[in-house]
Amino acid sequence: MTQFLPVRPTVDECYVDRRLYPHGVAFMDGQYLPMSEAKISVLDWGFLHSDATYDTVHVWNGKFFRLDLHLERFFRGIELLRMRLPYDREKIVSILTTCVGLSGHKSAYVEMICTRGSSPTFSRDPRHAENRFIAFAVPFGSVANKEQLERGLHVAISETVRIPPKSVDPEIKNYHWLDLVKGLFDAYEMGAETALILDTNGHIAEGPGFNVFLVKDGSLRTPAFGVLPGITRRTVFDLCAEVGLSATAADISRAEIKRADEVFITSTAGGIMPVTRIDGAAIANGRVGSVTRRLMDLYWQKHDEPLWSTAVIYP
Repeated sequence: MTQFLPVRPTVDECYVDRRLYPHGVAFMDGQYLPMSEAKISVLDWGFLHSDATYDTVHVWNGKFFRLDLHLERFFRGIELLRMRLPYDREKIVSILTTCVGLSGHKSAYVEMICTRGSSPTFSRDPRHAENRFIAFAVPFGSVANKEQLERGLHVAISETVRIPPKSVDPEIKNYHWLDLVKGLFDAYEMGAETALILDTNGHIAEGPGFNVFLVKDGSLRTPAFGVLPGITRRTVFDLCAEVGLSATAADISRAEIKRADEVFITSTAGGIMPVTRIDGAAIANGRVGSVTRRLMDLYWQKHDEPLWSTAVIYP
């Protein structure tokens, strides 16, 4: 018997004292519950086989940022993985909003997940599995902390190769992170704070939960092959178009990124974040560049624009 919530609300019962949810709120099986009680079966294919897709959107100052784009990618991944959701898009927006509203967090990290689920008969046929939808809202967290945002992240390039796109489609957001985790350990051993790993052609790919951009002679470039097309990555293209900066997706070699004028990474968990050292060597003068700072400022300004944000209604 839970001491947090004697009677759990259904999907339509939203008016619950948010003080009951101090750390975050999850939605599972038609119920809202504290994060500590959000659990899946060990027989769920999402746990056993990483057979799941998800998307993460953040809330800033009480508003979702680019929620529509995250939903589009989430539904596209579900379709490509041949899964089915028990809720339509409108209902999922309601569920995500309720998770945030009940949590009371004005800045939150909000995740929507669809797992393959499990078969009542423990069948090995994925067509027999009952797909499962889960969502949660927890306090916002960033890839980079305040100090790192000011002086720039220190990154190392791992020799680890990203899972080939012919094996796992990188456009489907997934939990296949063993290559990224290996890259992280490599980076830590090299004295860095996070990692970049390579694509199957030996070019720069991406990092654990983020895309990467370089700036050279006023133009921006980001890897095109074998990477997740991140929403923040797309937002950088949109911002560049707005202010007249050139931005393209193309191969980037290890030598090129080290010779860049500026480097930054992009993620829903942190936005646009500067990189000032790679493999122990400074990028240009070792300080956050003017193009990066301009885009960082503009990115956060956009959080107040109605076309880019969706307000949360708090109970």
